Amino acid sequence: MTDLLLEGKVALVTGATRGLGRAIAFALADAGATVVVSSRKLEACEETAAAITERTGRAAYPLRLHVGDWDAIGPAVDSVVADHGRIDVLVNNAGIAPLAPSLLELGEGLFDKTMEVNVKGPFRLMATAGAHMHAAGSGSIINISSIGAERPSPPEAVYAAAKNGLNALTRAFAQEYAPTVRVNCLMPGAFATDMSESWDDAFLGLVTDRLPAGRLGQPEELAALVVHLASDAPGYLTGALIPVDGGRTAVY
Repeated sequence: MTDLLLEGKVALVTGATRGLGRAIAFALADAGATVVVSSRKLEACEETAAAITERTGRAAYPLRLHVGDWDAIGPAVDSVVADHGRIDVLVNNAGIAPLAPSLLELGEGLFDKTMEVNVKGPFRLMATAGAHMHAAGSGSIINISSIGAERPSPPEAVYAAAKNGLNALTRAFAQEYAPTVRVNCLMPGAFATDMSESWDDAFLGLVTDRLPAGRLGQPEELAALVVHLASDAPGYLTGALIPVDGGRTAVY
């Protein structure tokens, strides 16, 4: 078990039922936090919360929330504070990454949905949760972006643009609720999640080619950084955009 760096803290994690979000939720609980597990599907939230409690012995709580629904976000954050007395950590992890056969063929509906989930929802969550944290005198917000924001390809252009927006919001909110709330952003590269399980050897080779780490990242490696940022240890770190990509952005 991780040292209890987060004992007594309450953390809300969006997109917490699979992939990186699930690993983050488990790591926060291992570190002592009370974790609110959020996603669009309540049943998946309940399953993940139960699994966290079974493994860590710490209570975790499900919260159904579609981050693309602006009007639902304020009441959801208020409910976390009402139920647990506080909110200390927000991890904006929920996102969608649709690919388009060409930029010309990308429809307005998919464009808008990508922006709603990846930019508008995190904005509203930071505004509402950050206000509670600021009033309480402390807090940490961690956004999960992507190195695609800095290394976009045409098929993921809208996703990359959305994540670049999240990067900008990170720096803006680091000022908005300063100095009591720290706001930082992790930009993952390729990680071994359920998404990567569908990659064949040829594509995996393309992903890891010239990658200094020589492999995919493990979700627990990113989650450990989230725990660090959520703790009080990096008190001077805010407004940072941190690539976690096995060195990819260092070489191309």
